[in-house]
Amino acid sequence: MSAILGYMRVSTTDQSLDLQRDALTAAGCFRVWEEVASGADKDRPQLQLLLDSIRAGDVVAVWRLDRLGRSLSHLIETVNLIETKGATLRSLTEGIDTSTVGGRLTYNIFGSLAEFERDLVKERTMAGLAAARARGRIGGQPSKIDADKARHIRRMLDDGTPKTEIATVLGIGRATLYRHLDATRHP
Repeated sequence: MSAILGYMRVSTTDQSLDLQRDALTAAGCFRVWEEVASGADKDRPQLQLLLDSIRAGDVVAVWRLDRLGRSLSHLIETVNLIETKGATLRSLTEGIDTSTVGGRLTYNIFGSLAEFERDLVKERTMAGLAAARARGRIGGQPSKIDADKARHIRRMLDDGTPKTEIATVLGIGRATLYRHLDATRHP
C-alpha cells in the first residue's frame, strides 16, 4: 500500500511549521517529518528518516522545493534517491508532481539548469585561475619558509643542529622543513 509522506522544515525555532503542516495535512499525508534546521545544514536527521522510510509507490510531499534541498544539486540528488526507491515527489506550492509527464519535464529542466550552473561555475573558476597565472600568481598557501627562515636553516644546518630542532625553533613542521630541503637540494 502506497502512502503520501510529508516533509517540512524551518530554519529556526522562531519560525512556525503551521503553514506547511496545514498544507501537507490537506494533501492527505499519512505521516509528516518535521525538522528545524538551516537549509545549508548537511545533517538533517528527519529528512534521512523520511528517506529511509520510503517504499515503492510512495509519494513524498513538500510544501515547497526549497524545504527539501540545500541547493539545486542537492535537491536533484535527493529527488533521484526518492525515484530510485520507486517513489515520486510532489511539491504543493510549485505544483510539481514527478508522477506526471509535466512534473517530470519540470524536474528534468531543473536538472539541466543545475548541470548548466555547475558548468558555469567550473568555467568561471578555470578562467579566473588562468587570469591569475597570467599575472604571475600561483594558487595554494604561501610558503611557510621565507628568505629569512631559509638563511636560518642553512646556518643551523652548517652548525650541525638536528633537523627536528631546526623545525621546532623556526615553528615549522618537520615535513615542511624536509620539503624545503628537497626543493633546494640541501642534505
